[in-house]
Amino acid sequence: MLRQVLLAVSRSERAQRVVSTSPLTRDVVRRYVADDIGRAVDELTRRGLLVSVDHLGEDVHDRTQAEGAVQAYLALLGRLPDGSDVSVKLTALGLRLSEQLALDNAATICESAASRGITLTLDAEEHDTVAALHSIHATLRKEHPSVGVVVQAYLPDSVERCRRLEGARVRLCKGAYTAPDGYTSAAEIDRSFARCLRVLMAGTGYPMVATHDPRLIRIASALAVLEGREPTGFEFQMLYGVRPHEQERLAAEGARMRVYVPFGSDWYPYLMRRLAERPANLAFFARSLLSRG
Repeated sequence: MLRQVLLAVSRSERAQRVVSTSPLTRDVVRRYVADDIGRAVDELTRRGLLVSVDHLGEDVHDRTQAEGAVQAYLALLGRLPDGSDVSVKLTALGLRLSEQLALDNAATICESAASRGITLTLDAEEHDTVAALHSIHATLRKEHPSVGVVVQAYLPDSVERCRRLEGARVRLCKGAYTAPDGYTSAAEIDRSFARCLRVLMAGTGYPMVATHDPRLIRIASALAVLEGREPTGFEFQMLYGVRPHEQERLAAEGARMRVYVPFGSDWYPYLMRRLAERPANLAFFARSLLSRG
C-alpha cells in the first residue's frame, strides 16, 4: 500500500511543489542527485568506480522538449571518460509522441556515444512502455550491439525477457513502478530477481546487477563463479549516494562496480520512485533530513 501511495505522490504536482521548495529537501537531494556532474564523475572515477549517468527528465509532450533532451545527452557525452555509460528514458526522447521519434533520437545518441567509447542503456519506465522499450532496443542492437536495456524483476515476464535477450547487455533491477499483474511482495520480487540472475549468468550476454540487497549480491557473485564468468564478464550497479562503502568494497575486490548518477533539475519523480522501490528507505531519508536539520 505504501508503495502505491509513494508512486501516486511521485505524479502529484501539488506534492512536488511542497517537497521541491523545502530547503531541507534540497540539501538531502544533493546527496543522491549530482549537482555538478563533472565533479561527481571525476570523484567516482578517482575511486575506481564506473559510472552510468542519467540526465533526469521524462514524459515530454512536444518535439522541442525531446530535442532538448537529445542535445543535453550529446553535450554530456563530451564530459564523460571512456568506459562510461548513459542511461536514457525513451519518454524523454518523445516516446509518448511517437515510437519512431524516440527510436531516431536514441539512435542519434547511440552514434555519438559509440564514437567516444561510451555505451547507452535504455532505462526502465512505466509498464505501458515496456513493449516499445524492447522493440526499440531490438532495432538499435542491429547497428549498435552494445546498447543495453533494463529488465524489471517485478514484472512477471521478466525471466522470459532475459531469455530473449541472449547476448545483450541487460541491467536487472527490482523495479520502481507498478503493473496490474506485477509482483508486489518483496519475497516475490526477490525470487524473480534470482531466477533472472540464473538466466543471465548462464547466458552469453553481459549482466548488470543493479541492486543494493546484500543477499542478491552474494547470489550474483556465487552464480558468476558457478558459470565460470570472469570478473570482467558482469558488473554490479548501485545508486549514487547509496551504500558508497559497499561500492568501494566491491571495486577493491576486483568487481566491476558502476554507479548510477542522476543529475538535473527534474529530480522529484526520481526521488519518489527510489522511496517507492523500497519504502523502508523512508526512514533512511528521514534520518538524513534530521541529521541535516
